Amino acid sequence: MFSKRIFEIDFTTALNEELERKNLTVKELAELTGIPVSTLYKVTVGERDPRLSTVKKIVSVLEPERNRFIAVIAAKFLLDSFTTREVEAGGQKYVIRGYSAHSLDECIVAAARAEKDGASGIICAPILATMVEKIVDVPVGMLRPELSCVDEAIDAVLRKVG
Repeated sequence: MFSKRIFEIDFTTALNEELERKNLTVKELAELTGIPVSTLYKVTVGERDPRLSTVKKIVSVLEPERNRFIAVIAAKFLLDSFTTREVEAGGQKYVIRGYSAHSLDECIVAAARAEKDGASGIICAPILATMVEKIVDVPVGMLRPELSCVDEAIDAVLRKVG
């Protein structure tokens, strides 16, 4: 995967390997990314280090499916009950991908794994959200139970209590 390879070797080498693998020319990549040919040429021969915005454009073209999913971290039974598996926003489709976790440790590991897998964002329980926001560089949202769910949980506990 190109986006991982750029951290293993220098960007110029990784880009040239990817262009060769995909049988793309610098001119074709320029047309696909909107980056001037002269800029890309300088990057491919090592005369210029690319800006972050340039790297993002290149990665989005060379790996179009990367960062097109939202990770939901929850217990397996909740993940199994989801009916929505794909959503659309800003003209792009995002897959909803579940990450099963049953403990705090597993949730933290799942968040790190989701980010490493390329998640565009992560959704998790409110108690985890502030912690997860500190360890990932993608947006984090909170699952908020409906009041009826809280009422049902209270009733279940009261039945067990007495």
